[in-house]
Amino acid sequence: MIVTMSDLSEKLSIVAPLYRGAFAVADTMGRPLRDLRISVTDRCNLRCTYCMPRAVFDENHSFLPRAELLSFEEIERLAKQFVLLGVQKIRLTGGEPLLRRGIEQLVERLARLQTTAGTPVEIALTTNGVLLAKKAQALKDAGLARITISLDGFSEVTFRRMSDSEVPVQTVLDGIAEAQRVGLAPVKVNMVVRRGVNDHEIVAMAGNFRNSGMVLRFIEYMDVGCSNGWRMDEVVPAREILEHVAARYPLRPVDPNYAGEVAERWLYADGGGEIGVIASVTQAFCHECTRARLSTDGHLYTCLFATGGLDLREPLRAGMMEDQLAELIEACWQRRNDRYSQQRQAMAGTGAAVKKIEMSYIGG
Repeated sequence: MIVTMSDLSEKLSIVAPLYRGAFAVADTMGRPLRDLRISVTDRCNLRCTYCMPRAVFDENHSFLPRAELLSFEEIERLAKQFVLLGVQKIRLTGGEPLLRRGIEQLVERLARLQTTAGTPVEIALTTNGVLLAKKAQALKDAGLARITISLDGFSEVTFRRMSDSEVPVQTVLDGIAEAQRVGLAPVKVNMVVRRGVNDHEIVAMAGNFRNSGMVLRFIEYMDVGCSNGWRMDEVVPAREILEHVAARYPLRPVDPNYAGEVAERWLYADGGGEIGVIASVTQAFCHECTRARLSTDGHLYTCLFATGGLDLREPLRAGMMEDQLAELIEACWQRRNDRYSQQRQAMAGTGAAVKKIEMSYIGG
């Protein structure tokens, strides 16, 4: 039997990714590639002050034209390569992902993927909740496993101040309730805490979500992008947040759900549920970070605070084979040495300005 070069190339294109997927792809610090965040749009229907401040993202702001966005087919093709390299969880973000028309169709495509161990890839989504009441059932039916909703204030005044919008807070609360009703459980609610803006509602938020079956997580205000005017004195440290909650509702620590979990978990001592704190400023967890990020227009970023990314859309649209795309991704991850949060304090002392990618472009 004569084996031609074309036969060999075809066999290698099938075998190489399968062979590669049997091993953990690790970066320069030994961190495996396990999580992929995909931003499906750079648009949002809120103007949260820490993410898309209206002074920058106003009516004159130029969002990406539709032709530059990855199609669902392109997202699926790239996602398959990430999964072959070890990704076990995919989270859809934005912007606001529910603004992407037909988002449930993308969920359905991705929910069919399986890890190299043969288990389903977990598909999650982060949303501001404005459109969630109308979309929750369709997302669940499509195969969405988990959902996280951003809610930065419980009162009308605080919510509108944080979101810089006229959307009633009840709209988001209704979306949260609907997500829980359709079975997207446990629902997680994220509150970014900013000193002097919404920190007075920490305990009110805790009280509202106690005994609800949902998990409330408090997030330290971060210096993402370059447009939110971040200052260290506006950060409320995780320890302080926990002190506020524990003074009203005693807490006890609990072990992480899995290695590398970013949220530190705490249970109410009386059995009222769970809260978490994400201390990415005061307690950096770069050494455990396993996340890659795919931007709306197909660039791969290996850190939330990245200054640049690898263009995967161009080779994808030029017809590059799947195994070659996987090699690009693998090589990029193997070069990764990001640890921005660990270096933040040292960098702050130099006065050097770092031009970081905006969070609305690559997702939170």
